[in-house]
Amino acid sequence: MNITADISMKTDDVLRVELEVFRQEHRDLDVAIKALQEVGTADQLTIQRLKKKKLRLKDMIAIIEDRLTPDIIA
Repeated sequence: MNITADISMKTDDVLRVELEVFRQEHRDLDVAIKALQEVGTADQLTIQRLKKKKLRLKDMIAIIEDRLTPDIIA
């Protein structure tokens, strides 16, 4: 099942909760990535994986925000 179809089956209330969870995860990953980079001894593969996960979360956030934002016809 694709992500968009999965989202279309959820209520707006469920999506709002998921949106907040995804936003918090995104912030947490940002902090973790910065901390690993500041230490300087971090495994680059680990940092790349965290960055990819962060990008996937960003995409999910955008999809949910689009679903929750009503279309405005000018």
